[in-house]
Amino acid sequence: MNLFFGSVFWLLVTLGVLVTFHEFGHYWVARRCGVKVLRFSVGFGRALWRRIGRDGTEYQVAMIPLGGYVKMLDAREGEVDPALREVEFTSKSVWKRIAIVAAGPGFNLVFAVAALWLMFMLGRPDAAPVVTAAPGSMAAKAGIQAGDRLLRVDGEPVTTMSDAMDDVATALLGREPLPLVVRGRDGRQRDVVLPLQELPAGRSIDQYFDTLGLKLAPLPAIAGQVMPDQPAARAGMRVGDVLVAVNGTPLADFEAFAKAVKEAAPKSPQLDITVQRNGQLLHLPVLARWESLEGSPKQWSVGVGAERAVRRYGPARALRAALQATWDSTRQTFTMIGKMVSGQASTRNLSGVIGIAQVANQSAQMGLPWFLNFLALVSLSLAILNLLPIPVLDGGHLLYYLIELVKGSPVSERTQMIGQYIGLVLLFTLMGLAFYNDIHRTLLS
Repeated sequence: MNLFFGSVFWLLVTLGVLVTFHEFGHYWVARRCGVKVLRFSVGFGRALWRRIGRDGTEYQVAMIPLGGYVKMLDAREGEVDPALREVEFTSKSVWKRIAIVAAGPGFNLVFAVAALWLMFMLGRPDAAPVVTAAPGSMAAKAGIQAGDRLLRVDGEPVTTMSDAMDDVATALLGREPLPLVVRGRDGRQRDVVLPLQELPAGRSIDQYFDTLGLKLAPLPAIAGQVMPDQPAARAGMRVGDVLVAVNGTPLADFEAFAKAVKEAAPKSPQLDITVQRNGQLLHLPVLARWESLEGSPKQWSVGVGAERAVRRYGPARALRAALQATWDSTRQTFTMIGKMVSGQASTRNLSGVIGIAQVANQSAQMGLPWFLNFLALVSLSLAILNLLPIPVLDGGHLLYYLIELVKGSPVSERTQMIGQYIGLVLLFTLMGLAFYNDIHRTLLS
């Protein structure tokens, strides 16, 4: 599947899952509150598939997959049969209406926690937080050296590269000095402070990362994984062995090892791999295989993987980790929104449907745990976006109902109509800006 069709396919999967879950929240709570649901739609526009349920609800999948809706019996949209007045939306108490509206974002939040919980139980493969700094970059000038392992970022312990970069990204938006604790190749711990306050305001997060110059270091030439019953394991290789040479060719890092195997095996699959173990050099006769591993295309392989950091927990610990990750992502999202509103962060950081499609495809190619992580982040973003007090969004309706609680009567239809127009303008402006950013990034890349 090529990049374009892969991106489109995984975007449709993402929107299909998250929109369905969001709208099911509205639907389920509405039914529990005694409101008659007329239509449950995934997508907008002409129906591609339609079915009438035994409860009289019309279920459909529509042509435009950029959202969905739940249509309830509502007196504001036309005459209601007096016999059906008790199951009409506006006849319910304000607290029931609040519950129905809040259920969509609430279900997105539940989905995010559930996806992260499953991800942590499956285990998400990641790189160890071993970094290097681009020559002359801010990180290099601050004292980051090739092979430094990040131990703490802003006081928080980190075990994977993704966790470390998430914390760095949050700090970049704040543009304040960022303290790090690192362990060098010599085993000594050092304190390093990144002077992020020197970054200019109003740049995108990608530009900040380029200026910072903090990058993942080449993976060390160490057998981090030795697959059972594969050539290297049969030859006696063990996890932790330092990979020194292939057929006498010295190795600088794991990428050099993989390249040496691919170049040497076609000439002769019988390889002489030199490893260092407990200070001793060992020559292992390894017979490479032409095969496909874990669904990847066929290639010459000896069954050795690089050192990886995998966060995998049991059910209880995974739930705690999922809740913590959800809280951290929520805090980071509101921090970013606040900084964009105040002008401290650039609106170039917004992404639209094109950006979501690209990341959906990339995460899907990295495996189920990474795709679950992506779904969780998008689901959480949808929950937060829908709770913003913008008319036409769930948050705007909740704002109307809170006003109704205070003043004791509903907000006038004229006020709601004006709010709808303002909300549409804000929403389309936001969508247009995100779409422009997507196109701009695509053209630059």
